[in-house]
Amino acid sequence: MTSPTLPDDAHPYLRAASAGIRHHARALAPSDGDLPKPGDRLHLDVLHAHLTALLQLLDRLADNTRPPHPAAGRHLATAHTRLWQATSEVHAAFHLLPGLPQGDACQPERLPEGPPVLTICQRHLAAGHVVRRKTTPTDLRPHTTACVR
Repeated sequence: MTSPTLPDDAHPYLRAASAGIRHHARALAPSDGDLPKPGDRLHLDVLHAHLTALLQLLDRLADNTRPPHPAAGRHLATAHTRLWQATSEVHAAFHLLPGLPQGDACQPERLPEGPPVLTICQRHLAAGHVVRRKTTPTDLRPHTTACVR
């Protein structure tokens, strides 16, 4: 007979990843009198890698949860779509930071100018292919809760 896993021992790698993100967010907070440091391309590349890993996790959780618990599976699928929207915005921000030609977009027919450009663009194109196989264009449109006047 196996004993149930204690919550503190559950999913240690996922807990470590979350702790690492919290630590990094605190490290980016400006000290007294210091100016905040803006994000750079390397930060966004690493954040994009984390978000795409979360996309894979949410996709698998939604697929595994949907048969026994359809409503919960739908919520996880919706979370997956929203996370893809966030991932796309991080990728767009990456292309707007200094150091890249303005308007330089992912173009599969030509390789970008080396890492981290190469890694984020290839990762984004691969993740987008997977997302679009399971999601409609309407689902991918950003949703807003703001009132339109």
